[in-house]
Amino acid sequence: MSPRRIAVVGASAAGLAAAEALRRFGWTGTLTLVGDEPHPPYDRPPLSKQLLQGAWQPDKLHLRAADQLDALGLDLRLGTRATGLDTATRTLTLDSGERLACDGVIVATGVAARTLPEAAGLDGVHTLRTLEDALALKERLSGTGHRLVVIGNGVLGCEAAAVARELGHEVALVGREALPMARTVGTQIGELLAAEHHERGVRLHTAAVDGFEADGDGPARRVTAVRTADGTRLPADTVLVAIGSEPAVGWLHGDPALDTTDGLRCDAYCAAAPGVYAAGDVARWQHPVHGRDLRVEHRMNATEQGMAAARNLLAELAESLEGDEALAPAAGRERRPFTPVPYFWSDQYGLKIQAYGVLGGADRSEATVVDPDSRKAVALYGRDGRATGVLAIGLPPRQVRGLRALIATPVPWEEAREGLRNALA
Repeated sequence: MSPRRIAVVGASAAGLAAAEALRRFGWTGTLTLVGDEPHPPYDRPPLSKQLLQGAWQPDKLHLRAADQLDALGLDLRLGTRATGLDTATRTLTLDSGERLACDGVIVATGVAARTLPEAAGLDGVHTLRTLEDALALKERLSGTGHRLVVIGNGVLGCEAAAVARELGHEVALVGREALPMARTVGTQIGELLAAEHHERGVRLHTAAVDGFEADGDGPARRVTAVRTADGTRLPADTVLVAIGSEPAVGWLHGDPALDTTDGLRCDAYCAAAPGVYAAGDVARWQHPVHGRDLRVEHRMNATEQGMAAARNLLAELAESLEGDEALAPAAGRERRPFTPVPYFWSDQYGLKIQAYGVLGGADRSEATVVDPDSRKAVALYGRDGRATGVLAIGLPPRQVRGLRALIATPVPWEEAREGLRNALA
């Protein structure tokens, strides 16, 4: 009989959390961790902030020291890409052609940066998803006085624009949304962020990108400007394309048992198929409290969902592996729905933006500017008459933590408004 094996595909925060939880919850069999990048698990949020700014070096991004990874006893496959999964036999195929028979699989392959076809082969145009992406952009922005155009005014684009401006570069921020991060935070908070970026010297443009201008030929073609659909020409020696991401599910398309529409669809337990679970940015699961599918690209969710997927996979395997030495006995092992209160943060200039709950898809939002000079503000977000999310800018940590309880479960809008007023009193 082949040795018992669980494979975790994706060696980022969610994958690492799953691997650690599998060991902690009793898996003693082979534990394979597959990552397509050559690096041990590292943290991504600092890529657009501390690393780009030069405050951190790459080794500070590592999520665990080498001895901590060694203690997990991993079959670690870095620089390796998974190319297929047969859910019926739970067989994982790697880009080397190797096929791994697994008792369980956790998919944590994350997302890939979207780009623009016109940018292909154009020197000076970057995306920002991996460590290599961040180091290349950092190198490009070394020195001062560069002209950077950021395409995409979502969270990543705004963070990168803020850092580049603080480094002394000319920055233009271009987006289809009229206001920075408006799709996530709504109009009122978007206006506040727009004022902050404008005051800091970032030029804001609302338009679709029509194309690029470049000089040189072939591989030496260097970007010189970005053209927008309204006829504006934005001079640039560097461009960051930050127009969102796509779930990394292409390698799963061959299995008809899996729904890979907007991520890998899972049930409330993070299960995509028997013995196959998903976690992190790639997972779209049925959130029992909100009653709809969610796919959350937040750092904290990656860790929490990695642990939940590991726990539930082992609970599913417990019956079939009862008495097997690969799975240590555990009392009360049972699957539990994954019901987190999503949380994200963003740092832009001196602003600390934090949010709990679900902001996306809101049909109602209401912001209160607590202090216009320091841009302290709170905002409530809701859907179908209930409050589902809350955001704070510049509030003390104690007050921010207190806001979580307001929307831990969706509550009637007026009840949440009253709670917010009391929290700010």
